Amino acid sequence: MDSTVQDRIRQQITDTPVVLFMKGTPVFPQCGFSAAVVQILSHLGVKFKGVDVLAAPSVRQGVKEFSNWPTVPQLYVQGEFVGGCDIVREMFETGELKQLPRRKRRPRPRLTPAGD
Repeated sequence: MDSTVQDRIRQQITDTPVVLFMKGTPVFPQCGFSAAVVQILSHLGVKFKGVDVLAAPSVRQGVKEFSNWPTVPQLYVQGEFVGGCDIVREMFETGELKQLPRRKRRPRPRLTPAGD
């Protein structure tokens, strides 16, 4: 895999708490599996960034190699790969997905006044 593509994927999943690599956009998904994950995330009120792999073939292949997962869509939460449509759907049905963004939040640094 091209290291530039790998770096770009890593940067996207690091900079944004929830990222969905998908076919199409959240407003206009181009496959049923991507549409299903968008619908689940929207139902839960999760803010996420959609990355259209159809717009960049190198990202489409690169994300599969990055995660070692053969299909798209792919959901990342706090930089960690969660899974594809079937896993996301199952986690939604069991209630596990609703807890995931809360569970994976990184602790925020505590701000203290200078001199303390």
